[in-house]
Amino acid sequence: MPDAELYIGLMSGTSADSIDAALVDFSHGRCQLLGTHSSDISDLKSEIHALAQPGDNEIQRLGQLDRELGVRFAETVNQLLRQQQLTNTAIHAIGSHGQTIRHRPPSSEKGHAFSLQIGDPNTIAGHTGITTVADFRRRDIALGGHGAPLVPAFHQAIFHQPGARRAIINIGGIANITILEKSDETPMQGYDTGPGNGLMDAWTLTHLQQPYDAEGNWSRQGKTLPALLEQLLSTPYLALPPPKSTGRELFNLDWLNGQLGTLNQPFEPADVQATLLDFTAQTIASAINRHSEEPLDVFLCGGGAHNRALVEKLSALLNPIQVATTDSIGVPVDWVEAIAFAWLAQQTLEGKPGNAPAVTGARTAAILGAIYPG
Repeated sequence: MPDAELYIGLMSGTSADSIDAALVDFSHGRCQLLGTHSSDISDLKSEIHALAQPGDNEIQRLGQLDRELGVRFAETVNQLLRQQQLTNTAIHAIGSHGQTIRHRPPSSEKGHAFSLQIGDPNTIAGHTGITTVADFRRRDIALGGHGAPLVPAFHQAIFHQPGARRAIINIGGIANITILEKSDETPMQGYDTGPGNGLMDAWTLTHLQQPYDAEGNWSRQGKTLPALLEQLLSTPYLALPPPKSTGRELFNLDWLNGQLGTLNQPFEPADVQATLLDFTAQTIASAINRHSEEPLDVFLCGGGAHNRALVEKLSALLNPIQVATTDSIGVPVDWVEAIAFAWLAQQTLEGKPGNAPAVTGARTAAILGAIYPG
């Protein structure tokens, strides 16, 4: 591929199920997905999620997991290279999001905001021989922003179409929205809407010992609990104006069990799952409706795009707005975020900003990543 400009994007989301690697060609102004590979890290999930909450011996556990994830990220890259019959010299750089273990955005609480991702980029660069770009969030936070969501700037670069208003909804563990206006001159909008798959996955793992509710089939067996749904929808985060971001620090299984405990009534696990699906759908739909003063095309991506029950519920809530997926506009739903971090690596190496201040709340646009030579 003599004319190719190849980057690899690495993503491990809040669900902590897998590492996704995307091989992307950015030559000649295009963004072409050439290959993908996923590595299972479910054996590390409990350790990752434990670090999202205060606990004993945190620094030791963090240091060990940081290195282990660095090794796993590097192995995923090397497997992708073998699969594509490429050497490391063909790759300009790796963009690694890392694994978020704490996200404390700006708030009225005392203390500095911060966001911490692990998956040692020194280890990735050392084990692959490829320049690695990482630590994308902290520069934005240093400039007064939330450091999240970062993908809207990429959405603008790849999904914007003059004359069309589009909403891109990424449904990972947490869901986020990007509003792309008809004109490039009108700033995009974006923020975390609330839970995506995270609460549903945690509840499914607890009660079915399965990592997720395939296609939402278990949720279909239950019925929504109105009192629980009303309580969940009263969560103060949902009423905050943007810029805003959230994560497992708020929407986690302990939080959910606390919500259930205050109701002081028996429930069937399938009914809770149905309610959690409703909760995700309603928070996403509410965010979209806040921007529907003009016609809007809605495109879903992320793991939640495979949950048929969720997509059907969301479509019913948004009717007559049509709901499609990013597959229909050229980017497979499972690979949008990994491609985004390949793009952010390119932005960094080319000295271009990677954040969108209108989204994150940062004082200015900035080059985001830190560079670790291969």
